Amino acid sequence: MDTYNVKKQEIEKVYGKISPFEFKNKLISLAEDKNQKSTRTLLDAGRGNPNWTAVAPREAFFTFGQFAVLETRRVWSEGDLAGMPEKEGISKRFSAYVHKYYDAPGIELLKKIYEYGITVEGFSPDDWVYELTDGIIGDNYPAPDRMLPHIEKVVHDYLIKEMCYDKPLLGKFNLFAVEGATAAMCYIFDSLIANELLAIGDKVALMTPIFTPYLEIPILPRYNFKVVAVSATEIGIDGEHTWQYPKSELDKLRDPAIKALFFVNPSNPPSVAMKPECITQLVEIVNNHNPNLMIISDDVYGTFVDNFHSLVAYLPFNSIGVYSFSKYFGVTGWRLGTIAIHEKNVFDKLIRELSFNKKQELKQRYEALSTDPEDMRFIDRIVADSRQVALNHTSGLSTPQQVQMSFFAVFALLDKENNYKQLTQDICHRRQKLLFKGLELKFTKKPYDAAYYTQFDMLEWANYHYGKEFGEYLQKKYKPVDILFRLAEESSIVLLGVGGFHGPEWAVRISLANLNDESYSKIGEVLHKILNEYVASFKLEKAHKKIKL
Repeated sequence: MDTYNVKKQEIEKVYGKISPFEFKNKLISLAEDKNQKSTRTLLDAGRGNPNWTAVAPREAFFTFGQFAVLETRRVWSEGDLAGMPEKEGISKRFSAYVHKYYDAPGIELLKKIYEYGITVEGFSPDDWVYELTDGIIGDNYPAPDRMLPHIEKVVHDYLIKEMCYDKPLLGKFNLFAVEGATAAMCYIFDSLIANELLAIGDKVALMTPIFTPYLEIPILPRYNFKVVAVSATEIGIDGEHTWQYPKSELDKLRDPAIKALFFVNPSNPPSVAMKPECITQLVEIVNNHNPNLMIISDDVYGTFVDNFHSLVAYLPFNSIGVYSFSKYFGVTGWRLGTIAIHEKNVFDKLIRELSFNKKQELKQRYEALSTDPEDMRFIDRIVADSRQVALNHTSGLSTPQQVQMSFFAVFALLDKENNYKQLTQDICHRRQKLLFKGLELKFTKKPYDAAYYTQFDMLEWANYHYGKEFGEYLQKKYKPVDILFRLAEESSIVLLGVGGFHGPEWAVRISLANLNDESYSKIGEVLHKILNEYVASFKLEKAHKKIKL
């Protein structure tokens, strides 16, 4: 047997046993092996890294960086060595810089960012410019370590606008700037355990299908949670998945033994936001049946749905909001994310209600950080835990990253007409239409659909268009991995199977964000061709059976 087929057999053995993302990498390797003598381009629609970048905030960032370097040389300049920025008079020097370099890339946005801080937030001009200048130079540890104070305020404004945090409750959120949503997940899981809010073996719920780390982390030995799946199994009148949650599934959360709920909204892989009826039911369940439920809502795809409201907006007391700038602004490499917890929250409440012995253990854990560690807020405990407490003084997201984050935030806040948002949404929906056209399927835009990914259930398609008999034939003769293999080896197309997300076994996830438009037409056409070949085989076998009879 040749090397290629040996590798294929080895890969087939691990299908369903490893993460879909790890399996995708093996498919890429297979496609590249098959593709060595071909001129085909690898089309990897398995990963959600967008192929667009928000350019204006980047131009502003790099132009501001030049101003910051001039500030360091103004203080001390000795060859390749310079000093540290000085606050006094820095806003006037910035205004002079903007006037002198009026045609530099991003300069107009820089002026507006400066003005936003002064006129909207009421910042002291010198304080605002100095925080950004010292931050972009990166010559000091983040202070406060949780987030730079002026930047926290503008990012807070951004989250209120885009995620609608804080809708029904007065007050504000405290933010922790982190290395993307993945870091947020790790920090939150660890701090829930460290602060006795969850214990090994506790019952937690996951809204499924869901991003695979949320499935994989809870079963690690250090957590070993009992996982309850709340599944989006609702089927619409057209026979297709709506990716919403039936009442019977949401009712599982009435069980007060379920201590925490992990939720990606809009979902991943379906990329569909929870509809208002489901949110209303969930709010009723929390308020009346499970008031201490701790909710972690990952809202990274929220900007791709019109009028999106995070679950945090409806249950701010119970929720942690996790957000990443990565998808919307095309900044996966920057690692920009936030953890948001309202100043009045269930996490602090539950810590106050711990037993005396547990409080004493936690007092020992945090006593080096505070003279009164019992009063430490949960979000500040997350910050400390992110550096094993002992290294709390070096915690926090790097200051240049925070500055870039603030530029993205203010850029979006200034876009009153949502022109940038419309551009990104249009890209995804345009590609979705091209994919469905290639599949020769009627495309109907569905409510709450972010269209960052689309999920195509081949078994659902088979049953709906060719009947239950063909669906049974497909399952008997083939496996989902067969189609993934054919796409990779015949056309260098890599997709993700959805079974690993606790979704339908015969569904594939297609990222609509990371390839050029024409690629989606090709993916649709190739997938349609493979499925049509299965239909032809089914019809031929059926005809042969009739002849024998």
